[in-house]
Amino acid sequence: MPTNVIDDVDHDRRMLLGAAALGVAAMSTICLLPSPLAAAPAADAITPFRVHFKNDALSDLRHRVAATRWPDRETVTDHSQGVQLATIKALAKHWATDYDWRKIEAKLNSYPQFTTKIDGLDIHFIHVRSKHENALPIIVTHGWPGSIIEQLKIIGPLTDPTAHGGNAEDAFHVVIPSLPGYGFSGKPTEPGWNPPRIAKAWAELMQRLGYTKYVAQGGDWGNAVTELMAVQEPAGLIGIHTNMAATVPAEISKALSAGTPPVDLTADEKRAWDQLDDFYKNGLGYAIEMNNRPQTLYGIVDSPVGLAAWMLDHDIRSYDMITRVFDGKTEGLTKDDILDNVTLYWLTNTAISSARLYWDNAHFPSGGFFDPRGIKLPVAVSAFPDEIYQAPQSWAEKAYPKLIFYNRPAKGGHFAAWEQPTLLTADLRAAFKPLRKAI
Repeated sequence: MPTNVIDDVDHDRRMLLGAAALGVAAMSTICLLPSPLAAAPAADAITPFRVHFKNDALSDLRHRVAATRWPDRETVTDHSQGVQLATIKALAKHWATDYDWRKIEAKLNSYPQFTTKIDGLDIHFIHVRSKHENALPIIVTHGWPGSIIEQLKIIGPLTDPTAHGGNAEDAFHVVIPSLPGYGFSGKPTEPGWNPPRIAKAWAELMQRLGYTKYVAQGGDWGNAVTELMAVQEPAGLIGIHTNMAATVPAEISKALSAGTPPVDLTADEKRAWDQLDDFYKNGLGYAIEMNNRPQTLYGIVDSPVGLAAWMLDHDIRSYDMITRVFDGKTEGLTKDDILDNVTLYWLTNTAISSARLYWDNAHFPSGGFFDPRGIKLPVAVSAFPDEIYQAPQSWAEKAYPKLIFYNRPAKGGHFAAWEQPTLLTADLRAAFKPLRKAI
């Protein structure tokens, strides 16, 4: 836990009472932060958590942003050389003058948050139980360069559907953990925290919360973790949903390496091919560095603007959307949305600890990122048009023998829950209807 995150016993007592009133967690599963005279907490203790960063940390951030030493402008008129100077300067101006971290801090603290130690590491998570009977438990996992902030917009619609255009039978109990090395989770001090290990930790978390039947959802690294949970088939997991499906057939992967598309692709398959071909040729710079040399990225630990630029340069369609946001256009994200996420990485000093997930995955491999994994459980897919690639239904049907739902939303990209929470919520409600009778 960062030293500038404050947890106090009085606050935790208040959280405990509030959690019990809301049904947030069973009394037997919550442990107050111990006083110096208290006995050591049980190994599986679940401890209430609150976010608060000192004013000095926020002042230091604004000072560093204002003191940025800028490079020359790119020598081209497009984004082919990377994050454009005009975009990052607009971001920095808003960050230094208009942005208020306390708003998202208060938002985070409006939800019940907890930590628990699993496999020797502190895992932070949001846990909101629905007031509706027979709600379906769901664990939702973010990716990089995301965080739990990505999922905040879907908590209300999932847990309280009757207040958000749904029916009581659409309700979910929602668990949103921070990946190891991300946000408020612990930072691994040994190698090996790869997606299969995280998947096992998530299964332990759901068991610890008392959920005997549940589903899982994710995108980006969250998809890898979620799909590997399905591969592992832990007791209680009855199905998964992904918004970044791993469906690329082996023959397509081979053809991508050769650079020549098969001649018999359908229109949807050709579009997916073109998206993948562009990403592999132009969009993997960040991943290559983090796969190989994450510790070298000292610059993004020392410079908030450097960190922001590194995080913006993930996939080109997300970057284009963010550029439009800082040009003043209305998009799925706002300026503050974007800076909430970057600021979380900055304040928690997780630029390098989060990057190590790429290194761990490369050195403790669990299969190609988009390779089918042979999942036998029911799978639901939302294929957003501006994702790294929009998985065709034909590929999804081959990759997931028990495909129970497939949809191509009209709008949205890599950060589906963040950009298009209404569309993703609708898909989650529809996708898991067939599985609710199992709980």
